Amino acid sequence: MDPLDLSTASWTDAAAHDGGLAVLPVGSTEQHGPHLPLGTDALTARAVAEAGVEACSAGVCLAPTVPVGIAAEHRQFAGTLWVSPETFRAYVSEVIESLAYQGWEKVIVVNGHGGNLNALAELCGTLTRDERAYALPFTWFDAIEDRSEMGHGGPIETALLRGTHPELVREGRIEKARQGMAERWGEWVAGVNLAVDSAEFTDSGVVGDPGSEATNDGERGEALLAEAAAALAALLEAVAERETGRPARK
Repeated sequence: MDPLDLSTASWTDAAAHDGGLAVLPVGSTEQHGPHLPLGTDALTARAVAEAGVEACSAGVCLAPTVPVGIAAEHRQFAGTLWVSPETFRAYVSEVIESLAYQGWEKVIVVNGHGGNLNALAELCGTLTRDERAYALPFTWFDAIEDRSEMGHGGPIETALLRGTHPELVREGRIEKARQGMAERWGEWVAGVNLAVDSAEFTDSGVVGDPGSEATNDGERGEALLAEAAAALAALLEAVAERETGRPARK
């Protein structure tokens, strides 16, 4: 069965789609340095979701992207938007429940933002245990083999955007991003991060070197997209075949 994109389908197209599996991309609108767009996390989540759906043999419904997430830690940088964890959990949960009502009772949330991780794990677990939907979070950068350079607006995100949306990478601002970057996220003592906001440790908003050799062209970005999409497709195939009823009480 061909995938169904709810953003472009009509309601009659949706009614004719028999698959019970959906993908919901979730990102953020937040600073990613002077060289990458504010919508980086939403753009990358969507790109991985689209590629993963295309690579999957099961019929999958692709839902519209949720563009704003939990990102108050970037609020000192202009253009950053955020909602509270409570609002995010409620909103995404209700979107998933609406998908389930329409027949897509298995939902994979494709996430592109680290700040969403805890909330997505909690809400997906709750929906599944309550049998309102079978929901699982998939964060694309956790699915790649080498995520040591992930950072923020660093080598991996810059490479992926070069591969998917090269026109949105401000190449002339890479040096400015590098000059004010941090080598790692946060300020750590005894396993505790002393910094609540990213502006405390990075002047440009960037963590990790976006001008490193590994990001010089789009080839690494294309490889990253293919790797993340293959992982998502494998997950979709497994979920499509899985019996999702809850175990009986012992």
